[in-house]
Amino acid sequence: MNRLGTTRGHLAEAVIVAALAALGPLPADACTRCLKGFADGTVVVGRSMDWVEDPGSELWIFPRGMRRHGNSGPGSLEWTSRYGSVAVSFYGVASVDGMNEKGLVANTLYLAESDYGAPVAGRPNLSIGGWAQFVLDSYATVAEAVTALEQEPFTIIAPVLPNGEAGVGHLAISDLSGDSAIFEFLGGQLKIHHGRQYTVMTNSPPYDEQLALDAYWQEIGGDVMLPGTIRASDRFVRTRYYIDAIPHDRTGIEAIASVFSVIRNASAPLGITTAGKPNVASTIWRTVHDQKDRVLYFDSATSPTVFWVPLERVDLTAGAGVRRLPLTGGETYSGDASGAFRPARAFEFLKAQPQ
Repeated sequence: MNRLGTTRGHLAEAVIVAALAALGPLPADACTRCLKGFADGTVVVGRSMDWVEDPGSELWIFPRGMRRHGNSGPGSLEWTSRYGSVAVSFYGVASVDGMNEKGLVANTLYLAESDYGAPVAGRPNLSIGGWAQFVLDSYATVAEAVTALEQEPFTIIAPVLPNGEAGVGHLAISDLSGDSAIFEFLGGQLKIHHGRQYTVMTNSPPYDEQLALDAYWQEIGGDVMLPGTIRASDRFVRTRYYIDAIPHDRTGIEAIASVFSVIRNASAPLGITTAGKPNVASTIWRTVHDQKDRVLYFDSATSPTVFWVPLERVDLTAGAGVRRLPLTGGETYSGDASGAFRPARAFEFLKAQPQ
């Protein structure tokens, strides 16, 4: 390398160090979500689930017309699903990922700083285990969801998860137009980021701080240097660079594969754990959603194959019955798995008790 190139490299490193120092120590939490819209109208969302242990995730078919209960004691939110969906469960007490029949996708990621505020007299409560599912059940577009949820029609109650860790998180949603929104509760206040520019989400720090850090790295440029750790802040920057770099004219399976390659780049190898931080850990599974054709792709870290569920091939009509795709007994699937779902009883959302 010539002297000019060396000087530029040293300058870039100095700027990066200064930027990180200015922001102070950053929590390192796991899970990543990214969104890409392509020229032919295809919209693809990828997400990874990183956790300290296998949370027993399975896939579920939930038809429209289901009666739901927020499982938060007296005054729980109750509703009937307007739309059918395919969802991914977490410990059998929460929907943390999924897509409904209108192509709306919801992804819940861990956020340690979450504070949902105290219950409000006269306002119903909803266990955090049902937050994403309520959105999938209720809305066809991001704009519709934002208009309704910014009114705060319920209070989220976030009890402890079955493994003893806090059940807290923030929610990303997107629709087949490419619209996107991120919902966080900080200090008891709802913060919504709504717009097509919000294509990437990881975890701590809160989203405003992630955007500020990303701005520093955009000054450097991903072709000069990218952060490579599994810290949330590093994964945000790396994922943002690569999702933007994917050619806009990709179509079909190449578009799906492109987003898969980005979310795999943001994943952590099996066996990675961080003491005291259960959510800084190995990637257990990944999903990729083709929102245009309404297909959910599932990629387990412990299976050599990828399988998918086209929503057009599952029965989402009212009264069709809940169905479950078994995954906790070592089952593996390849290709279209829509025919492998079995009748089941819907799980109850994580039991919550307002304080």
